[in-house]
Amino acid sequence: EEPISQPKEYEVVGLEAENVTIGFRFAGAISADADMLTLISSILYNNKAGLIDLNINKKQFAQRAYVSARIMTDYSILQFSGRNKKGQSLEEVKDLLLKQVELLKKGEFPDWMLEAAINNYKLKRMNALESASSRARMMLNAFLNGIEWENVVFSVERLQKISKEQIVEFANDYLGDNYVVVYKRQGKPQDVAKVAKPPITPIHINRDVESDFLKRVKAAKVTPVEPVFIDYNKDITKIKLHEEIEVLYKQNTENGTFNLVYYYPFGRLSNPALTHAADYIQLLGTSKLSAEEVSQEFYRLACTFNINVSDEHTYITLSGLSENAAKALNLMESLLNDCQPDESALKAYIANQLKARNDAKRSQSAVFRALVSYATYGQNNPQNYILSEKELNDLKPEDLIGLIKRLGSYPHTVLYYGPLSSNEVKHLLAKEHRLPKKFNPTPVNKKFEPLETSTDKVLFAHYDAKQSYLQTLSRGQKYDDNLYSIITLYNEYFGGGMNAIVFQEMREKRGLAYTARSRYTIPSKPDGYRINMSFIATQNDKVIDAFNAFNELFNAMPENPIGFNLSKEALISDIQNNRIRNMRVLYSYLNAKRMGWTDDIRKKLYTQIPTYTLSDVKKFQEQYIKAKPKTYIILGKEADMNFHELKRLYGPVTKLTLEQIFGY
Repeated sequence: EEPISQPKEYEVVGLEAENVTIGFRFAGAISADADMLTLISSILYNNKAGLIDLNINKKQFAQRAYVSARIMTDYSILQFSGRNKKGQSLEEVKDLLLKQVELLKKGEFPDWMLEAAINNYKLKRMNALESASSRARMMLNAFLNGIEWENVVFSVERLQKISKEQIVEFANDYLGDNYVVVYKRQGKPQDVAKVAKPPITPIHINRDVESDFLKRVKAAKVTPVEPVFIDYNKDITKIKLHEEIEVLYKQNTENGTFNLVYYYPFGRLSNPALTHAADYIQLLGTSKLSAEEVSQEFYRLACTFNINVSDEHTYITLSGLSENAAKALNLMESLLNDCQPDESALKAYIANQLKARNDAKRSQSAVFRALVSYATYGQNNPQNYILSEKELNDLKPEDLIGLIKRLGSYPHTVLYYGPLSSNEVKHLLAKEHRLPKKFNPTPVNKKFEPLETSTDKVLFAHYDAKQSYLQTLSRGQKYDDNLYSIITLYNEYFGGGMNAIVFQEMREKRGLAYTARSRYTIPSKPDGYRINMSFIATQNDKVIDAFNAFNELFNAMPENPIGFNLSKEALISDIQNNRIRNMRVLYSYLNAKRMGWTDDIRKKLYTQIPTYTLSDVKKFQEQYIKAKPKTYIILGKEADMNFHELKRLYGPVTKLTLEQIFGY
């Protein structure tokens, strides 16, 4: 490739929100550049204390900015990305990003940053080595990129030999005007090349035929692996820290990392402002440390603190190097209980949130998620259970800080996985975890129930794209423990992977889409409803073909004994070979407790699935799925839709606006 000697600028136009991307080209994976890029990318951005973190994201000078090192075989890329705030140009975001490069070239970052970057790299490596799939990916990556395995094993030691002076010299040598910048503008593309639609000939699916290779594989003698199930009484130690606080403990005997979680059984649906409080605390400091100093200290300790708020659950998480667990816990507790208000940070945060809401209306996937939520629950649904623009603008720093500080006053469960003994964990928590004299009642999540699907109907929303997103929904009955195993087997056979009926019929045979799936969902709580759903992304002129094809499969499910047996074998093999370990053991227990299970649910699957026949699955399908009324959901281009035919085939059509879907 010819060297890049001056900036090259390109523009692309599309419907989704604007952003800017900058790329510097470097040598490939086996070069010394790869190590330099690993460290430089962490100094620039590490989601805590990098130059971009502190100088752009923390100060909210852009809606979002980050950098990553893409290490590849022939060439590597140091890639910067940013999204502009309301009223801010992409060129201004570009200048902000390049300003951080100049700071790097001047060596204007703390001397401890390099050591911290290496410690965090070491932590990331330890976490990756816990997983067999991650270890396999490391070997695959080394093989594909021609990296000697010895160089992978000793990567940490190699990074430790790099000095700050070498980083600065490298940056000055290779980070100049030799970059490419791409501005992604928001708008409708012009002069789009039209491609003639090719005829698609359906292929014959020979499910009952086995190749000689498959026969040899199936005939091979394999010693079955015995499954290992979780024993919730033996594999987890339960410690009473307080009458209202139980600690779920499991020791890490593999490495020096830890995970600590405060779990609360309520989330955004108990108070929509809780999500904003969780975001806001990341912008705050304490009475002793500024927001920047808090972030820097967590990074120096190679520890990560977050508050994750889902619809119905809240998790305060702390993880990292166990040798720093006590210091990190003290810092986290200080922030939770002593976070200081920052009016300007809140104003900038709210402005970015409002822009993000408008950006969501331009995102096809975001619009579709909102549309599906509307179709599932109605006008008032979990997706649009949010603060109004006025409520958001009326928020005060004290409101959000109060929500954070009150979290400690509610009963919660503590999860710990790490090297410390159970007594050491209990002592550490007794010392650092601040508990109230009296606990407040647990907040209650607002309940949303899926609408009954009594008749066929169509919900449509416009999105100006060549591809439509389609989904069908049909609400069933509430959770039934007796159906868990047969539903799992049905899903694997009908709508699972590449061997499943849906994939082979919708993609392979009919060529209707690259992505197609179906699932009869099992509720995540015992009072939830089962829902039969299907999804396909297809061309606008194939909407009716796709719905008809799904209905054919739902109403006359193909019976394929070979495929069915493969589905059973796949499920059994997964249970035999999959190991639930580490923190997943504790989360598995929480889920089992929520569902009312006393044993690892996989025991039931392992015992019952071998007993089922294809006739059993067919009977289940005919009883719970066949010919059931559906809600047909379409996100597509209005001008390309045949609404008369949609109404004739699938019931009355309701056209929804973005304001109706999103609630703003």
